[in-house]
Amino acid sequence: MTTPPTTTVRLTTAQALVRFLSRQFTERDGTRQRLIGATWGIFGHGNVAGIGQALVEHADEMPFHQGRNEQAMVHAAVGYARQSGRLSTHAVTTSIGPGATNLVTGAALATVNRLPVLLLPGDTFAARPADPVLQQLEVPYAGDVSVNDCLRPVSRYFDRVTRPEALIPAALAAMRVLTDPVETGAVTLALPQDVQAEAYDWPEEFFAERVWTVRRPAPDPRELAAAVAAVRDARRPLIVAGGGVHHSAAEDALGELAGATRIPVASTQAGKGSLRFDHPADVGGIGHTGTATANELARTADLVIGVGTRYSDFTTASGTLFEAPGVRFLNLNVAAFDGHKMAGATLIADARAGLEALTAALRGHRVEPGYAVEYTGDKERWEQRVDAAFQTDEPDVRPTQAQVLGVLDELVTDEDVVINAAGSLPGDLHKLWRARSPRQYHVEYGYSCMGYEIPASIGVALAAPERPVWALVGDGTYLMNPTELVTAVQENVPVKVVILQNHGYASIGGLSESVGGERFGTAYRFRAADGTYTEGPLPVDLAANAASLGMRVLRAKTVRDLREALREARGADRPTCVYVETETADTVSGPPPAQAWWDVPVAETATRVSAVKAREEYDRHVTARRRHL
Repeated sequence: MTTPPTTTVRLTTAQALVRFLSRQFTERDGTRQRLIGATWGIFGHGNVAGIGQALVEHADEMPFHQGRNEQAMVHAAVGYARQSGRLSTHAVTTSIGPGATNLVTGAALATVNRLPVLLLPGDTFAARPADPVLQQLEVPYAGDVSVNDCLRPVSRYFDRVTRPEALIPAALAAMRVLTDPVETGAVTLALPQDVQAEAYDWPEEFFAERVWTVRRPAPDPRELAAAVAAVRDARRPLIVAGGGVHHSAAEDALGELAGATRIPVASTQAGKGSLRFDHPADVGGIGHTGTATANELARTADLVIGVGTRYSDFTTASGTLFEAPGVRFLNLNVAAFDGHKMAGATLIADARAGLEALTAALRGHRVEPGYAVEYTGDKERWEQRVDAAFQTDEPDVRPTQAQVLGVLDELVTDEDVVINAAGSLPGDLHKLWRARSPRQYHVEYGYSCMGYEIPASIGVALAAPERPVWALVGDGTYLMNPTELVTAVQENVPVKVVILQNHGYASIGGLSESVGGERFGTAYRFRAADGTYTEGPLPVDLAANAASLGMRVLRAKTVRDLREALREARGADRPTCVYVETETADTVSGPPPAQAWWDVPVAETATRVSAVKAREEYDRHVTARRRHL
């Protein structure tokens, strides 16, 4: 009996990759969606004749978005992936030189935040007909190294496709990692430019539709029994909700557990919104940028139940927050790597599956009534502090940054998405923002990357075109990466960009002052014609800059102006920018200060008084740090 020959189709490597990507799907809980929703690209030598031609060839199969900055394209893809619950993402293609190295920051952000993105940088010739070629980095000790190797440490999977047939195992491995809830992050397939254009007879099976199941592993029965016993024995348990709650779509399951047991729930930056702000068990953000309510509970907790958190130093206040002598940790996490942190007992499982199992096993168990009364009262007092920071009785004055958030808080509904990443805004948002829905609060604080907000807002808007999307951008962040405004205008993505101008790097300036750095290099300095410097506003107009890039710009000088401008922007069907200069909080009510410490080492020896005093304060705090063993 003869085996029928395999049917093949002749395509270039790049054409085969584009066709393959267009036929990959994810499935979770019976819902199927496309894995690679679109491809972003900036073309140069190394991808214009390969991937670029393939995207033209298969334009009906693969949507395309034109970017302006390679790092920003990755941010847009990450924003799309996060809004899509990690079930769908975008691919990003670049040329072989600066385009490829510009991917590194975006790749690190994706991997740190455990968010999938597919990177397709061009690479130098595999056959080396000319060596070196334009933009090639020559490495004397290794002929097979290119700048793309910079992407290895920030990628969860990396491969260089040096032969057409090597694409088959490489592409399948890439999809496996992208869809694995434990391993996901940036995935890089480096594509030599000659291999991209080389034709090959591909088996048609390679292009069959593939559905990658996103698993929900259930908890081990023995670990579950131990977890239940730990919860029942605890007198002051506290749940710390991390980003894994959102990634697993476990918000309802968390709400059911908290409602049934009355265990309070604090949230990390990535986990905020796991419960609505007005849920009886929600006590707000935890850690250095958290609320007094959550942090006081953390200091006295005898059991900390981490759900989908990686326990960053902001969450743990650099190891000083959980200070009760007998405190223990129970970590529900799909990744054993994170589950074993803080020397915790583990419940290795999908967040939703684990929470549902805990709720069922804890049926009838509730914390002592006095504990719930305590944190409920503390939460009410904290909300009064939020009101004080948000409100103003003078509508014709320049708003503070907190008051900008307060006006936006009045305006938004459950549908809005608020995006931020760096500067002083993440701290204010974590403490003050009242998250109304699971996808509303989108603060990238794993990598805290300046320049993330604008491109990420485009990605979020592409994933959820029915939702108003707000990019909150400080002036320092805006100057880092405004170019994707052009893409928003080009594709008429109606993002709402709010530029808060405080004329300096307020967050890092404050940190510099607190650690004895005296705000050096953090304020804007203007050099006059005579060579002297003065500190203060520079003669630049960011609103005019945004307008020059095609944005509709609304300038707001007062709280009253701001309220009208934000309302108009929310209803706009085109990209719109609201520009507002903010007042400092020196003379008006501002956000509450940090409620927990953060370790930034201070000079051990110094002659300047500011550094000496800062070191004394540092030594006082560092003695409270402990290792949980």
